[in-house]
Amino acid sequence: MDRPWYDHYVGDTPREITIPDGPLWAYLDRAVEEFPDNMALHYEGVEMTYRELGELVDKAANGFARLGVTKGDTVAIMLPNCPQFVISYFGALKAGATVTPVNPMSMPKELRIYLQDTGAKTMVTLNFFYKTVNAVRQESNLENVIVTAAWDPMSKLKQILAPLLVYRKQMKDVPPLQEGDLEWNEWLDRSVPEPPVVVVDPSKDLAVYQFTGGTTGIPKAAMLTHNNLKANCEQCGAWMSWMADRGKELFVAALPMQHIFGQTVSMNLAISWGCGIILIPDPRDIENLLGKMDKLNPTFFPIVATLAIAIYSSDVVDKYDITSLKLSIAGAMALPAEVTRKFEEATNSIIIEGYGLTEASPVTHANPLDKEARRIGSIGLPFPSTDSKIVDLDDRSKDLPAGEVGELGVKGPQVMQGYHNRPEETENVLTDDGWLFTGDIAKMDPDGWTYIVDRKKDLINASGFKVWPRDVEEVLFEHPKVKEAAVVGVPDEVRGETVKAFIVLEPGESSSLEEIRSFCKEKMAAYKVPTDVEFVETLPKSMVGKVLRRELREQEEE
Repeated sequence: MDRPWYDHYVGDTPREITIPDGPLWAYLDRAVEEFPDNMALHYEGVEMTYRELGELVDKAANGFARLGVTKGDTVAIMLPNCPQFVISYFGALKAGATVTPVNPMSMPKELRIYLQDTGAKTMVTLNFFYKTVNAVRQESNLENVIVTAAWDPMSKLKQILAPLLVYRKQMKDVPPLQEGDLEWNEWLDRSVPEPPVVVVDPSKDLAVYQFTGGTTGIPKAAMLTHNNLKANCEQCGAWMSWMADRGKELFVAALPMQHIFGQTVSMNLAISWGCGIILIPDPRDIENLLGKMDKLNPTFFPIVATLAIAIYSSDVVDKYDITSLKLSIAGAMALPAEVTRKFEEATNSIIIEGYGLTEASPVTHANPLDKEARRIGSIGLPFPSTDSKIVDLDDRSKDLPAGEVGELGVKGPQVMQGYHNRPEETENVLTDDGWLFTGDIAKMDPDGWTYIVDRKKDLINASGFKVWPRDVEEVLFEHPKVKEAAVVGVPDEVRGETVKAFIVLEPGESSSLEEIRSFCKEKMAAYKVPTDVEFVETLPKSMVGKVLRRELREQEEE
């Protein structure tokens, strides 16, 4: 197939990548060998070198093996961003297991699905989530539960003081450990840094069961091999390497690493380069995040638009110097032009929009890391070793020419093997020859630049006119009083559906339906203008910060 996007790659970005031999954890072993004294992790004032991280991972692998974890077993990890996540993740892989990262905010109903689907026998969880684990234990295959605390990696004094002072309120809801369950530090202390010998076929053996709502909203586990995840690391690395120094960059891990975006771009990529990671357990604490950035001078920041907005809109942003950043890569949701402009003003750096999905480990497209070459509003160009096409919405076998709107399809070594235990769902999105249909509506220009129009399920049909929420949201973000906006279709007796906007205003501002509609009428066709506007304090968001339009629609239907 034609790949016109190659002509627009910048620097020495290769057209194809080579996936290195070995399992995913080989990245960590190499970093330990090449950069033993480099800071690997920074967490709440605690620093850990790659030598120290490597030893703890080997002890965890040994500890998992002593619990009976063998190749093919599943280890669930229900943790925020903390050293224990990284240690558990790579320790479980070294024991031969498949990792299932679980959203720490999961309710029992959701956790039950994750554990039952993957058959996880072993779980690592934070003590604050232990009650939730206990609620579903009898309906799962769990045999081993390892419980850790936020202060476990800290000094002995802080381990004593933290539960009494900092986390006193939260500790009231933490039940005592059940018989047979293990406390993290004791479990590691009883282990030795001697991982079991495990033979892995990186092209076939699964590293991660990564849950996603996919295109239907039903939780499904994307099956990602060691090579799927390594391929995406190599692709991200190829895209960024011309402006990066191995062993010298410092990443901000504010996106939850249980989410595939944070996992690949904040953790695995950083480790593959032997670079440091600043672990941010709660990115909602903006002042803490800004303080860490001011003090530690990070250079790379995987981010989402809502977090970018929270940073430059913060009342205290001017107190901190966050201009050490070289690059921020935004994914998971659209990056409006206004957000790009304001974030770059605040950081004196570049932020580019990329695109991915859990089923592709996740990144498939990105803008060039060049303010002149990038195209704001586009998700950019397909990654090295990635093919992309637009197909007819009603007939996926029909490829569409440049400029026409259809469904985005992608193909590459980062694409999943399928959904676990869901052959019909797999068949709906993945072809025998490796094409993944994303459920996103897009168009591609003759040079290969791709533009997301919106999600199939978010299309608003107003009196027969198609309205894509993203088009309306882009305009709303241009209004000087608007901080955040989300648009959905709501039932309407006359039009079938009509456009409703949910708006978070800038602090201290007030507005009205008439003001917003008047602004929109000057910038878009009449049928796209919101007929209703609701001013809200916050918008519902996923763990990674993606605005959940589905919840807004459901709220309207109640």
